[in-house]
Amino acid sequence: MLTIQGLTVRLGGRTILDRASATIQPGSKVGLIGRNGAGKSTLMKAIIGEIEPDEGGIEMPKRMRLGYIAQSAPAGSATPFETVLAADTERAALMAETETCEDPDRLAELYDRLIAIDAYTADARAARILIGLGFDEAMQAMPLDSFSGGWKMRVALASLLFSAPDLLLLDEPSNHLDLEATLWLENFLQNYPGTIVVISHERDLLNNVVDTILHLQGGKIALYAGGYDAFERQRAERAAQIAAAKAAQDAQRKKLADYVARNSARASTAKQAQSRAKMLAKMQPVTAMLEDPSLSFDFPDPDELRPPLITLDLAATGYVAEKPILRRLNLRIDPDDRIAMLGRNGNGKTTLARLLAGQLAASEGGMTASGKLKIGYFTQYQVEELPADSTPLELMTRAMPGKTPAAVRAQLGRFGFSGPRAESQTATLSGGERARLALALVTRDAPHLLILDEPTNHLDVDAREALVQALNDYAGAVILISHDRHMVELTADRLVLVDGGTAQDYPGSIEDYIDFVLGRNQPKADAGKGATSKPKGGAKSREEMKALQKAVSEAEAAVGKAEARLAAIDAAMAGSGKPAADLAGLGMAELGRQRREVADQLEAAEARWMEAGEALDAFMN
Repeated sequence: MLTIQGLTVRLGGRTILDRASATIQPGSKVGLIGRNGAGKSTLMKAIIGEIEPDEGGIEMPKRMRLGYIAQSAPAGSATPFETVLAADTERAALMAETETCEDPDRLAELYDRLIAIDAYTADARAARILIGLGFDEAMQAMPLDSFSGGWKMRVALASLLFSAPDLLLLDEPSNHLDLEATLWLENFLQNYPGTIVVISHERDLLNNVVDTILHLQGGKIALYAGGYDAFERQRAERAAQIAAAKAAQDAQRKKLADYVARNSARASTAKQAQSRAKMLAKMQPVTAMLEDPSLSFDFPDPDELRPPLITLDLAATGYVAEKPILRRLNLRIDPDDRIAMLGRNGNGKTTLARLLAGQLAASEGGMTASGKLKIGYFTQYQVEELPADSTPLELMTRAMPGKTPAAVRAQLGRFGFSGPRAESQTATLSGGERARLALALVTRDAPHLLILDEPTNHLDVDAREALVQALNDYAGAVILISHDRHMVELTADRLVLVDGGTAQDYPGSIEDYIDFVLGRNQPKADAGKGATSKPKGGAKSREEMKALQKAVSEAEAAVGKAEARLAAIDAAMAGSGKPAADLAGLGMAELGRQRREVADQLEAAEARWMEAGEALDAFMN
């Protein structure tokens, strides 16, 4: 049992935790949530003893083993596999002792203990965890120093999971994971035998893993039974109760104050008035539940552009011209698209995003984009690289040269930086505030296409909901790379799978993709013949699926092209607006002839689209 009793922590003169108390039962899976800056990480550091409380304390069994990821990622020449195995310090010590021990009785004790802690399956368990977090066999044997910081943090997470502590403490464990690894982690945590306390803003992880929510607000903590959705329902009910109590108390206070004002001067009622005044003074005000008025995302709407915004025609791209990472790219981006990119980290999602953003060139094939197209490209690096000694107002003023101070402040106000907040040092902003500032900067010129690469890593649950709402209200196109499937589900209406060196439209829903990743609803063995059906994930089947997806994509692009051409011809025939260059000056007879020809092409393309779609549906089912 973990008991937090009257815990008070002050940092820099500010009270972070104020007489907070809670009891966590053994085996509980607890989601620790709260707004950015509420003190979640402070509480976790107090639990592991890294921070000494000013008052109160934390009690737990003396032999309870705690597991927590250090801030610094592992480094050196050791491999991920070796690093994970070394995390079980007892096993490593026992194995080392068996190499030098000559006492038969002690050796027997050592081997008994090794068997008891399941030491001889350690290699398989370590490899299974690393594979689940995205390390294939080759990556497991590479030196740590060859990996980026994000992959090193995955090794740290793998080491923690392998060590299997009694109390597992996780602070935003999915921040460095892709969707596939996040799904594996959820499954692992669901079956974890010990107690878990996890700080997370992932709604799905909180719903699928935890059985208790520990909510931190205003320095206090409160326990709620169930996952995040259950917490929100209970919080809404509590907010309604508080609002009703506050309204009733406000009415009573007004009534008492009115009585005192009218009756204090009269001798016959002065005593009663004095009594009511004392009652009014003693009445403790009911405080409404706090909301953050600065929590704001409001993307400026772009000017209209005709479709398509971007077209890729058998394009290839990469960082070395002779070695493209992605090939055979056939994609069309339209102004109303809401696209989510799927695929493991390292498969090329960011590479494709950089190609579409104009940061990489197509080394083969073609890429065409509207001449007036403006793109806003958000990455985590922009959040991390904001200069600490500048203010939001200074940064936006430099980013919007020639704009009036009112226009600059208006753009900042769209993202919650109004008044004095616009003049705060960036160093004092929370991670969520810096993310909002970076989004304000990349959307300052009202882009037609917004490309967001993991925009939610620094945002709490409420901020993520606000971002979803803003994206759904935004008039431009959106391309989203995110492991937050709640955001993907509510924002995207088109999925693109980046895998096998190319990118194709994924025909199913995000739930279908999750089932595919987890191996659910796969073909079963033929019991009568004793043979197994080839899974859809087999190499041959993947090629067949890609060919069918390509046929669907190409037919869909042909339909879109024909529809756009018909619209241009109709506009020219109606004399509305400026006609396309190749239609200007044509007579009605020629326009009519071209229209009939394009209408036939559209009918044929639609037929191909239907046929390809039916074939793909049949394959998937």
